[in-house]
This record gives sequence, C-alpha cells and structure tokens, in this order.
Amino acid sequence: MKRLLSVLGLLLIMFGLCAGVTTPLAETYPNRTIQIIIGQPPGAAGDITCRPLAEELGKILGVPVVVINKPGASATLGIDAVVRSKKDGYTIAYTNTSGIVYARVSHPETVPYDPFKDLEPLGLHLFFPLTVTVQGNAAWKSFEELIDYAKKNPGKVRMATHGQGSIDHFNLELIQSMTGAQFSHIPFKGGPEVVTALLGGHLEVIGEAYTLVLPHVRSGKFKMLLLSRKAPEFPDIPTMIQLGYKQDLLSAWFALHAPAGIPEEVRKVLVPALEKAIKSPAVKEKIEKMGYLVDYKSPDELKKQSVEDYETAYAIAIKIGLQK
Repeated sequence: MKRLLSVLGLLLIMFGLCAGVTTPLAETYPNRTIQIIIGQPPGAAGDITCRPLAEELGKILGVPVVVINKPGASATLGIDAVVRSKKDGYTIAYTNTSGIVYARVSHPETVPYDPFKDLEPLGLHLFFPLTVTVQGNAAWKSFEELIDYAKKNPGKVRMATHGQGSIDHFNLELIQSMTGAQFSHIPFKGGPEVVTALLGGHLEVIGEAYTLVLPHVRSGKFKMLLLSRKAPEFPDIPTMIQLGYKQDLLSAWFALHAPAGIPEEVRKVLVPALEKAIKSPAVKEKIEKMGYLVDYKSPDELKKQSVEDYETAYAIAIKIGLQK
C-alpha cells in the first residue's frame, strides 16, 4: 500500500511539473487585443476601409481588434510606431503607398525606417485606381484625343495633382514619358482642392483618385479618360496597356504589415486570418461600394508590388530632379 501511494505521489509531482512547463506554451496567439495602427485621421480613406476589415479579423481570431489613428508625415508616423513596437503580432500597421513608397522617394530624410527591412508584409488589401479626368463638357472625348491636342500644343493643357512628388505627379511624368505630350503641372496640397479646381474650370485636366472623382463622373460634371486599373462600373474606360503603351499608370493601395521579426508561429496564424477577412464577401462588398477594388495579394506578392512601385517612382524622381 505504501509503495502504491509513493508511486501515485511521484506521478502527481511529475504531472504538476509538466503542467508548469506546458502552461506558457498553451497561451497560443492570439489571446488578447490586437491593435491596427493607421497613419491617417478618422474618416480618411484608410480609416473607412480598415474598420470593416478589423471587425471581421476580430471575429475570425476570436479577440478584439481595435483601430488606432496616428496620422501625420504622409502616414509615416503611424508606420514608425509599429516598427518600434513589440514584435509579438499584437501591433500591426494598415499601410499605404505613401508611407511605404512615395514619402521615401520624395522626402527620404523624413522617413525613419526602411520598409523593406523593418516591416514584415502580411498581405495587400485593396487598390484604389487613379484617373485622368476632365470636365464633362470638355472637347476631348478620349485619352488619345487629349494626348493628340497636348502634343500639338505643348504646355497649354494644365494638369493638376495633389502635390510635387505625389503618386499622381509620378503618373503625370509617366504619361509625358510614354506619349511625348507635354502638360503644365499644377500642384495642389490635396485631392479635394484638385477636384474643386476642375469643378471651377480653373484648369483642364486632373490626375486624381477614382473615389474622389466618382460622384462627379456619375453626375456628368466630370469625364474620366483613363484609369490606372480597370473599374467594374466603367468597363469602357481604358488603361495605358489597353491603349498599346508599355505599362499602366501607378495605382495606390492599402496593405498590412507587422514589425520585422515576429515569431513564425504568429505569422502562421495572422496571415491566413487576414486573407480570410479580406476575401470575406460581406466585407468585400461593403468596401467596393465605396469605390475601392479589393484584391488580396500574399505577403510575397505585396513585397514584389512594393519594390516595383518604388523602383518605378525612384527612376522618375531621378529624371525630374527629386533624387540624384
């Protein structure tokens, strides 16, 4: 009997030791709130597209997923906060082309991180096409007609973008390079000002986001001549490649990144969950009604997209004197 009790006691001790060892391992990711940092203010494009995604991600993972706005410095403040956060998968960034590509090309001295070294790609969420848009009563009925006129009248056509070194500015330079046409670049501080200028007839053409011009295109006040990516609502509006040029214009996008160095066990949970959330039919429908194009890309595809956009923009920046 004593021998049996001794054996049972020993087994209980061993069980207790094993339990003590395995308890931390049982705390699998995730077991608490996940934060998604957005480098834009409430109500901005990144904010309204991220929130439905965050809600769906929370349902999939079974933990709260909260959105935190940290705007400023072309979205780089929010990204930098994530770069400096713990590498545990509980703080991730909802990133955009400005914070990953264009701020680094136009003002590299203001970007304190290297997105290709300091961030871990998790997946691309959506694209928002960029357009070449004119007034609804403009004489040009197509992009080819506009280019033909601009070639014959160098510098006469004024084309506005939301700033020197912006993605729309780079697209203007691409258009001039590929077509041989010459426009007068009119830089503004933001997209709404660009749209207002065209509404008022203060210039002839704008390079602007699809979502900003969409209401005016639907009303007939504006006419889109070109898109950087195809939009289902306007299948007849072409892209550059469709018109026979070697490449399409650059498109803006939103994606998700974590600080580089997150554990592989975390990555194996987070990446598939994000893919499932992005592809959710209900979330996709809600976001595409806003004028965005949901188009999931894997982490590797996101990295490839980022590098290609950066290389294209950097080459243009050298050509126009923004970089040496």
